[in-house]
Amino acid sequence: MTTPAPAQDDAGLICGYLFDPVETGAARPVDLDAAAHWLADPSAPDGFLWLHFNLSHAQAERWLQRHAQLSDAFYETLKDGSHSTRIERDEDALIAVVNDVHFDFGFEPSDIATLWISVGPRLVVTARTQPLRSVDALRTAVRYGESPRSSVALLEQLMRTQADGLVEIVRGVTTRVDHVEDELLSGRLDRKRARLGVLRRLLVRLQRLLAPEPAALFRLLQHPPAWMAEDDVQELRGASEEFSVVLRDMQGLQERIKLLQEEIAASVNEDNNRSLFVLTVVTVLALPINILAGLFGMNVGGIPLAEDRHGFWIVVAIVGGFTAIAAWVARRRRDR
Repeated sequence: MTTPAPAQDDAGLICGYLFDPVETGAARPVDLDAAAHWLADPSAPDGFLWLHFNLSHAQAERWLQRHAQLSDAFYETLKDGSHSTRIERDEDALIAVVNDVHFDFGFEPSDIATLWISVGPRLVVTARTQPLRSVDALRTAVRYGESPRSSVALLEQLMRTQADGLVEIVRGVTTRVDHVEDELLSGRLDRKRARLGVLRRLLVRLQRLLAPEPAALFRLLQHPPAWMAEDDVQELRGASEEFSVVLRDMQGLQERIKLLQEEIAASVNEDNNRSLFVLTVVTVLALPINILAGLFGMNVGGIPLAEDRHGFWIVVAIVGGFTAIAAWVARRRRDR
């Protein structure tokens, strides 16, 4: 019995496009067989190929090793466990590690995953384990006719798409922070401090993972591969600067959340101190009557005023006097 040939999705290919520089705006979808044939043909016309893989499929990495002829640094990056965002040059190729939010992002710190990228003059490979928002937006743009002129332009467009996604996240977080601030000013806390903590952890994690390593990017822009055009280098520099602006806005939002948390903490401490003061005053006011009740309640001889017919009112007057003195002392302490 013959074993059937594996289907296309067995190798984890999510999408593949062949960009033809002659036909402006043309991006032709390709499957694995067509991609393998184009990569193996040295006489193939000019252009570049974009293959996007799901690394959860066991055959994805094997297909890349068999047909894509990527550098060893790319496969080492897949396995080294480092998820910091960076773009590095490895001989004649670019290796990028980009962190992005999930497609169904829910403003949780765990909704972030990694995209691995290899960029060469004729081939761009992107690989991920979970659906990501930016690369899906790039797929949609390509499907509707947007065609980068080069492989580096595709990387630059991906970075700009990710920056646009970060702007939306910052706006969403800002809206939530504004809502919390309005409720704080109106006196309705309702555990908003915990919600601010989640938003702040999200921003910290995004900034830590998404901020590109400046040294690696600087080395790349100073000494790009020979096949990279000057226009591509400038656009990549512009995309990185745009990305940095978004990260600075994110850092400013972190500071705002921090100040808001401190204000909420101060308000909570003030309420706790006020409640503690009221409890202390009640305890002090009840102290004289408790002491006298304990003394006069002892079943021993010689209890004062035991035979006096006005003894009860005398004791009430004594208790009232001590209570008034205690209230006066507590009021003075509060007014200080």
